Amino acid sequence: MEKDPDFIAQLQYKTTEDGGRKTPAFSGYRPQIKFPFSEMVTSGQQTFLDKDIVYPGETVKASIRIISIDFFENSLKEDMQFEFREGSNIIGTGVVIEIINKRLKKI
Repeated sequence: MEKDPDFIAQLQYKTTEDGGRKTPAFSGYRPQIKFPFSEMVTSGQQTFLDKDIVYPGETVKASIRIISIDFFENSLKEDMQFEFREGSNIIGTGVVIEIINKRLKKI
């Protein structure tokens, strides 16, 4: 059974020329996510909402499910920006649109 997403985000994938992926990403992709308030990175599963495949340079709306919920409790807010990565390579940026998991919402 699929767990509920933690938040909805608008994702902007970098172009290959700007250091992004060389191949498309498929819905269900799990890059690392880094928020600006912490050095901690977490895995974040991206489930695309309006397409199944995203090519380098494209934008997509996605539901995100992260691990390490306890670490990020009371830390997220809407309009917060974040990076998503493959290792140390930043392959895109995102903006939190809506927080679904209330444990994550900054008080």
